[in-house]
Amino acid sequence: MSGESAEVKIGNHLPIRVIPEGTPIHNVELTPGLGGKLVRGAGSVAQILSKESEFAHVKLPSGEVRMIPLKAYATIGQCSNIDHENIKLGKAGRHRWLGFRPKSRAIAKNPVDHPMGGGEGKSKSNKHPQSETGQLAKGLRTRRRNKFSNRYIVKDRRK
Repeated sequence: MSGESAEVKIGNHLPIRVIPEGTPIHNVELTPGLGGKLVRGAGSVAQILSKESEFAHVKLPSGEVRMIPLKAYATIGQCSNIDHENIKLGKAGRHRWLGFRPKSRAIAKNPVDHPMGGGEGKSKSNKHPQSETGQLAKGLRTRRRNKFSNRYIVKDRRK
């Protein structure tokens, strides 16, 4: 069931205003009416910590605590397929059946094909790991410093 009049039970889609504090939720809207954006992965769950004026504090699976409007909708309960991360594919062919193509290591490529390519024999690259376009792959923060939604983050996931 969906809507404000729906019962507070697992699987129902309600506004956060109606859901009691401490309830596990998933499929959370960031902006009312735009559809669920957060906590949609297999087995993931968030929790409503508190409500104040027009926002609720929600603890996300990453550990981040974020303010979400009380008018926004969320689904009660945990996302299904909890054992998704425990599945072993077993062989490359099964991975291919799922639509994935083989991956070649950057270091095994030629210099024209990748910034980390080249070298005589099986050489370790002395360059920093990066994508094919040259974007650094480790340690570089990619989130904009002045992103408009930063003010809605109560507790950062890294702190």
